Amino acid sequence: MASSGADLSPRAREIVAAAGELLEEEGAEALSMRRLAGRLGIRAPSIYKHVSGKEELEAALVSDGFEALAAAFEEAVGDAADPLAELARAYRRFAVARPHLYRLMTERPLPRDLLGPGVEARAALPVVQAAGGDPDRARATWAFAHGMVILELNGRFPPDADLDAAWEQGVAAFRA
Repeated sequence: MASSGADLSPRAREIVAAAGELLEEEGAEALSMRRLAGRLGIRAPSIYKHVSGKEELEAALVSDGFEALAAAFEEAVGDAADPLAELARAYRRFAVARPHLYRLMTERPLPRDLLGPGVEARAALPVVQAAGGDPDRARATWAFAHGMVILELNGRFPPDADLDAAWEQGVAAFRA
């Protein structure tokens, strides 16, 4: 099982951090062991001493992404008067700031068996709580937020579209 954070060796952490930089600079298609090794100044086979392969490396990146998203959510809700709106803003900020990581986290089947323990649940908890404890409402809210974000990242809205207003309308529809 892949791990993240403290469960990785310091060298594996360095490898994952370099992979994250490469991912955000050039996208998932640029994320290869050879390119990563070049960035680290080592030969590609050396990476396999620390990470079993690309799937584990990507799972560590996704785990880190969930940890970052969870932290952003936890900070956003704090003592917010409107937790759902604050979560939506945090979600959008995360995706726009780290679009390639966001895509890696959401555009493929989630390798749950390779993720760090509890990272997905930690990120989901504030959303479920803001949805009044209803996991189905939380999933519907997440689907709305994901749809809005991916359309924004893909440049699918007209240039004059008021996305802030669209987000407000969507969040209002999901308030408990």
